[in-house]
Amino acid sequence: MDPHNPEADDLVSRALAGESTCWDSLIVLFSERLRKLVTFRLDRRLKGRLDESDVLQEIYLEAWSHLANYQTKSAHLPFYVWLSGVARNKILELHRFHLGTKMRDAQRDVTYWTAGFADSTSALIVNSLVANEPSPSSAFALDEVRERVRMALESMDPIDREVLLLRHFEQMSPRETALALEIQEKAAAMRYVRAVRRLKQILSELSGNSSLFRI
Repeated sequence: MDPHNPEADDLVSRALAGESTCWDSLIVLFSERLRKLVTFRLDRRLKGRLDESDVLQEIYLEAWSHLANYQTKSAHLPFYVWLSGVARNKILELHRFHLGTKMRDAQRDVTYWTAGFADSTSALIVNSLVANEPSPSSAFALDEVRERVRMALESMDPIDREVLLLRHFEQMSPRETALALEIQEKAAAMRYVRAVRRLKQILSELSGNSSLFRI
């Protein structure tokens, strides 16, 4: 359980005991963070096909059906860390179903993070940094910048990229990030510093195209 969020632990226990309103309270407690995660992680090609609210409902149903597993097998994790993992798995499933994305099964690896999403982290960061709607005159420059940023990010350690994404873009705490990635908090902090330094270097090298960044 999470000593930093006793309210969530209490609500989980009461929900499992049959108090349905407690599950609703859990959803309210984390709905804003989870919505931001869905907005960030859901492939842009699906945003015209899938409503984010419907995706969230699927995540909530999936989490509810596995809530007992959280208490028996994953209670060492803060509830939101577990819930966000459920969300990412559901989004990965939707990507596979709608886009036919070729990804390894996360269950084959020790940690979820090094399986499905480490490979796509670069694209997520690029899409978050680089403007989506350039003027016609800047479209070519935009494509070039995206590719240069992507290649620079690909040169980073995959876990460094994921730490950067979780801390900087999803705003997870240092502790949440370490637990999600199953690494020591000190190691996660060092990786974050290293990743931010590299990202600043990348953006500095492209400073002449600063109008193309959402920063």
